Amino acid sequence: MQLLRSYLPPFYGPLLLLAMTVSPANAEQATLAKPELAFLFEATVTLDPPREVGQTHYGKRRIIGINGGHFEGPRIKGEVLPGGADWQTVRADGTADLVANYSLKTSDGVIIYVENTGVRTAAPDVLARLAKGEDVPPSEYYMRTSAKLEVDNTSEYAWLNKAVIISTGMRRANSVILRFYQVL
Repeated sequence: MQLLRSYLPPFYGPLLLLAMTVSPANAEQATLAKPELAFLFEATVTLDPPREVGQTHYGKRRIIGINGGHFEGPRIKGEVLPGGADWQTVRADGTADLVANYSLKTSDGVIIYVENTGVRTAAPDVLARLAKGEDVPPSEYYMRTSAKLEVDNTSEYAWLNKAVIISTGMRRANSVILRFYQVL
């Protein structure tokens, strides 16, 4: 490097040193896309009262039936079909692990299978209010999910099969409101 410096103007030294410290791996990392979100739709999912399984070795188990609802967004809208459920496991600290499987029917008759997993957690007093069926502002608790949507490959919604989708949620006494976003 000293020999090379003797042939270069003085201001090239720092540039040469910088160029030598930026490896191809670092340059590639600098060009990685920063994820953005695109709103897909909002769903209001109506629920049956919880069926308590009881305390198991995994936690307190409960099943909450899905009996209907609706959804709408810029590119898609329709109804939530009855027959699905949210199989929850409540941990010792009150955090609920959510595993919901249900189906949607678009306004033009296409069926979409939804597998939605995530967590809902908050301070114990907030969780107690939610358990009583109170409408608690969603800013007081954390409810996030990751959804996998499956649809016929020949439908106009086939792009959902290849999308990474997340949602935020809000629990009501007899329903849940979810806003779904595609990770770009």
